[in-house]
Amino acid sequence: MDVQKIVLIGAGNVGWHLGHALYDAGQEVVQVFSRKAENAAHLAKAIGSQPCHQLQQINANADLYICAVHDQAIPSVAEVLAAQIGSSKLVVHTSGATPSEALAEHFPRYGVFYPLQSFSKEKAVDFTKVPMCIFAKAEEDQAELLQLAHRISQQVAVVNDEQRAGLHVAAVFVNNFVNQLFQIGYEICEDQQLPFEMLLPLMQETLDKVRENEPAKMQTGPAQRGDQATMERHLKRIEGRADWIKIYTLLSEIIAKQKEK
Repeated sequence: MDVQKIVLIGAGNVGWHLGHALYDAGQEVVQVFSRKAENAAHLAKAIGSQPCHQLQQINANADLYICAVHDQAIPSVAEVLAAQIGSSKLVVHTSGATPSEALAEHFPRYGVFYPLQSFSKEKAVDFTKVPMCIFAKAEEDQAELLQLAHRISQQVAVVNDEQRAGLHVAAVFVNNFVNQLFQIGYEICEDQQLPFEMLLPLMQETLDKVRENEPAKMQTGPAQRGDQATMERHLKRIEGRADWIKIYTLLSEIIAKQKEK
């Protein structure tokens, strides 16, 4: 059976983009919940929905309830939601790190509707290119989620809890940690009174290379070459930044070991 009516619980970064993606795909989001009334009203107005800022006011007649809330809030939201809508509805969360079974205590029909992307309200995202990771306990529910996911994304996959947990760790490495390395590069450029934009072509080239190749095979640089003299000069350059020195040294050691494999 098609998902006809959706309630979106959460109007933060994920909820904002997911709500717009569902709306753009012609799905009916009948209600948007946020504890902050202004956030619910803002998103609801943008996607032709009804705002709500109390869980006790959640529409009990929808087909699907998507919990796009912080991981820590999922259990408490599920408990209150179950008292409001009963236990017969399909309820999913959008978390990459939280097991689907976080909903199982309250809903026999539960699952995950996880968009693998970093979202900010200020930055537009082409949701059709966002990988959607889908899972549901029941095969019929999973089929419904897959159908819905295919309406908003060109990349959809069934990913179980164990796989998704590993994927989330990988995402932290390639997104959060890499972004912090970008920040270090930014600060070094700033210290030298050089524009960070000078590094952008290099960053893009690195990304282009790993689109079709294993990253280890594309590795370059002084650690890959075993160029100790250059690495010592680099470490001298960042004296006084013990945290940067630790990162530089550890990553250089990992690159050297990777070369030996």
